[in-house]
Amino acid sequence: MAATLDEPRRALRAECADCVGLCCVALAFAKSADFGFDKEAGEECVNLDDGYRCRIHPQLRESGFKGCTVFDCFGAGQHVTQHTFGGASWRDDAGARAGMFAVFPVVRQLHELLWYLEEALRMPAAAALHPALRAARDDVEAAADAPAEAIRLLDVDDLRAPAAELLREAARLTREAGEAADRTAPLRVKRSRLRPGADLLGADLRGADLRGAELRGALLIAADLRDARLARAELIGADLRDALLHGADLAEAVYLTQAQVNAATGDARTRLPRTVERPSHWS
Repeated sequence: MAATLDEPRRALRAECADCVGLCCVALAFAKSADFGFDKEAGEECVNLDDGYRCRIHPQLRESGFKGCTVFDCFGAGQHVTQHTFGGASWRDDAGARAGMFAVFPVVRQLHELLWYLEEALRMPAAAALHPALRAARDDVEAAADAPAEAIRLLDVDDLRAPAAELLREAARLTREAGEAADRTAPLRVKRSRLRPGADLLGADLRGADLRGAELRGALLIAADLRDARLARAELIGADLRDALLHGADLAEAVYLTQAQVNAATGDARTRLPRTVERPSHWS
């Protein structure tokens, strides 16, 4: 099912047709289980064709490029291509090449921050924070819309730090607004481990009641979250690579992104937010 996006968040979803393959050129990758070979920043991926499309896109996962299937530029690619550089291409405009490659990673960070701010602005429990969130969003948008040289000189942390405080508070208000988790329900890990930045690598959380859990930045690689209840669980920055989400309820999870879902596995019973699509590789 296609994600239901409003206009601001639609602009933060990648549109490869309006980009010139920036993620396939500007970024560096190391050979790993997620990427088939070493690639330096600014080096064109051998799989990129003349039309800025991936030659092996339908077979990326089977070909050893799983990392490509979970990468999300949050719309930075088309923004840099069409807005910052007015439709120029690094292939045709040697003067734009270095600038495009330098600006793209910065705009990606800004667009990711915008995605979270837009999410927070749609949290009813955080209504008192909405004026401050809108102001932060406007500042980040202005930075992303600036000329290339201004973007290159930008210290993203100057914008990220105050926005992060607002995002954490919006998440706290949302986590505490609904029905609390049943603390008497069986849990296969110590409840004290359910905290920001927790190491839950491979943890058995099948059927766990994790409603309202603060799992910001948690390491959930290969965690078993089948049939878990994750309403209002804060998942910003959580690593869900190879996590099992079959039958899990994430419909109201806080700050869940498409990239996180793409990195996990699930099934037709997995409940997702309306802003997230069910990945094609899920059974």
